[in-house]
Amino acid sequence: MSNESESITRRDRINKKLKALNPPWQIIPYRDGLDTSQLRCHAVEEYPTASGPADYALFVQGQLLGVIEAKRVSVGTEGVLKQAKRYSKTTFQGVGNWRGYRVPFLFSSNGELIYFLDVRQDNNLSRQITTFHSADALAELLKRDDERCDRWFLENPISENTRLRPYQEKAIAATEQAIARGLRHLLIAMATGTGKTFCTVSQIYRLLASQKARRILFLVDRRVLAAQAVREFASFDTPRGNKFNKEYEVYSQQFRREDFEEEESFKPEVLPTPYLTNPNETHTFVYVSTIQRMTINLFGKGTGVEGETGDIEEENDADKLDIPIHAFDLIIADECHRGYTSSEVGSWRKTIDYFDAIKIGLTATPAAHTVSLFREVVYRYTTQQAIQDGWLVDYERIDIHSEVRLNNTFLHAGEMVGRIDRETGEEVYDELEDEREFTTTDIERQITIPDSNRKIIEEIAKYADRHEQETGRFPRILIFAVNDLAHISHADQVVRICKEVFARGDDFVQKITGKVDRPLQCIREFRNRPQPKIAVTVDMLSTGVDIPSLEFIVFMRPVKSRILWEQMLGRGTRLCGDIHKTHFKIFDCFGGSLIEYFAEVSHFKIEPLRQQTVSVKKVIENIVNNCDRQYYLKSFTKRLHRIHRGMSEEARQMFADYIPDGDIGGFARSLLERMETDFANTLNLLQNPGFQEVLENYPKAKQTFLVGYEVEDQVSSQVVIQGKKPEDYLDSFSRFVQENSAQIEAIRILQERPQGWNTQVLEELRQVLQKNQFPDSNSHYGNFTQAY
Repeated sequence: MSNESESITRRDRINKKLKALNPPWQIIPYRDGLDTSQLRCHAVEEYPTASGPADYALFVQGQLLGVIEAKRVSVGTEGVLKQAKRYSKTTFQGVGNWRGYRVPFLFSSNGELIYFLDVRQDNNLSRQITTFHSADALAELLKRDDERCDRWFLENPISENTRLRPYQEKAIAATEQAIARGLRHLLIAMATGTGKTFCTVSQIYRLLASQKARRILFLVDRRVLAAQAVREFASFDTPRGNKFNKEYEVYSQQFRREDFEEEESFKPEVLPTPYLTNPNETHTFVYVSTIQRMTINLFGKGTGVEGETGDIEEENDADKLDIPIHAFDLIIADECHRGYTSSEVGSWRKTIDYFDAIKIGLTATPAAHTVSLFREVVYRYTTQQAIQDGWLVDYERIDIHSEVRLNNTFLHAGEMVGRIDRETGEEVYDELEDEREFTTTDIERQITIPDSNRKIIEEIAKYADRHEQETGRFPRILIFAVNDLAHISHADQVVRICKEVFARGDDFVQKITGKVDRPLQCIREFRNRPQPKIAVTVDMLSTGVDIPSLEFIVFMRPVKSRILWEQMLGRGTRLCGDIHKTHFKIFDCFGGSLIEYFAEVSHFKIEPLRQQTVSVKKVIENIVNNCDRQYYLKSFTKRLHRIHRGMSEEARQMFADYIPDGDIGGFARSLLERMETDFANTLNLLQNPGFQEVLENYPKAKQTFLVGYEVEDQVSSQVVIQGKKPEDYLDSFSRFVQENSAQIEAIRILQERPQGWNTQVLEELRQVLQKNQFPDSNSHYGNFTQAY
């Protein structure tokens, strides 16, 4: 190959690619007297220019639209576009003049790699493409007026859509500005639950209205997300007062009837195959598809995507199609953090790279592999920002300590065990001949401990019971199990135990994995119906699925991936006004080790539970006295958002005596700004006794329904304070006092001459305790002084 000449490269590689297109380029040599006005779809070899012959001149309907500079296969091709530029400027005939360029579309190729540049706008950059454009594609590109489209964005304000939140407007503006700058690979990072899909539908509408893009592919990696996106398009109200699909065509792949609610009146339209195989400039549409299906359409079956998500069995009607690279102007990849560059599904990245289109990735959890594909993060809105702004709920941490899951497990000789045949599922009972040790990673892989699973569920039941007593409703619970393997399914065991422990009927608990019948219908029922209240999954509900009423998320499976961890937690952050949801609970069944493992790398910052034990009055006092002010401002803001979500109309009227319209949510969002711009008045309001009284004792909203069952408490749990159990915290505190009483003046004063105690000594003690991980926010030094 290294000795291959340029002529061989052109004959065996470049010509082959040009002829493979639909319609194929007709390759002819240049000759004197050639009437180029009669050339419809021709690549003319050695076409003369004032600076030498171009390797190929591409004529479409008598117009010279493209130049190809060819090199032998061993030569790099990106840098040789300079020669094509020279030919474009020195041709004897052209279709326009763009800063001296007379031919708009330039290519360079060594037969394997192809680079392309549209010279008409000076901010355009060269880019690699997978094959040459067809004559139809070049004719369509010539008609595009990107400058007019960019002006449309400036002349039509984003705020026309009054349903957009401020950060969504910023995301759309950042995307449009990046596209106008000529960028074609963009990444938008928005926290789970902040409305990425609605924001994206709004963005797509503007792209279609501006004609910046006419054919748009919306890619997802699960059928449930495709159905969810189709519903979003169908329900979207345009600035003209129409539904989206009344102004633009919206298509999807084939769905089943049960994928949608029975009462839903719209029926998704399946994309006609010619829309893919024969793109037409008159077509303006959105196509929602799984990436698995599109991969099969491009490269055929057996491409490595089968079985990755458990949804591939529903793509058995997909076949390989002849799709040109200009079939879409824009590709949006939803939840693009998932697998697009992993070795086992490298074909997914190949699918996205195949099209010559603007590519936008959407994710809540950007990582190195997504940035490598979509390149530039043009907008970022984090979980912490969304919680601070009141668009997401925050969370509480509950650690469940399981010896089995934290320490090795020993089985002694003579113990009765069950042996399950993994092929048949047959179980026989036997006595263990020799002692055996199982590590924590062996649990649910080599051995299951039913008693451990039951006691964990019983512990969760205690919290569910308490939640029901406090709120009048049973919490919607999502449990992540280790696996759903035939005959040894941990998911099945958890479902069975939940049904027995909660004892509220067979429909109360549901397994939702890729192996259940009609998983999309199961997800829909879990989201919308009174039952099931508990869902057990492995991966299927880990990302993208919108279930706002989730209040408990339980980790019975270990997690090693930061991205997966954040996606799982993101299932619980969504607002749900129907139940006045104020927060959700995270149950770490590995003694808090999962939370600690991700503490430094996750966008989720699990705050210590100190804010739960401090009164509103004390929080405000700390803010006024500038005692860790930034921390307490954030804590106070979160509490205000909880009040806003849980208060009654009567409470709103009471708050109206202090803030405009009693809008506690708006007050929370503006609090930090108020502290900067109106400091004195803000502090006066916070210190107002009447305002504090309403904050402490505001009337709660009435609950929509009650569930009166109780679950027996059998296993105790422990609150975490600064990462320690209470008894461990007190033990270490006691040891600290005993070991340091001689060195710390404040302790000596308390022990030997308590009459010498004063505020200066107290402050010195506070500083020493903070340095040794005993912060005053837990009020332990106050208890300490009382003890003396």
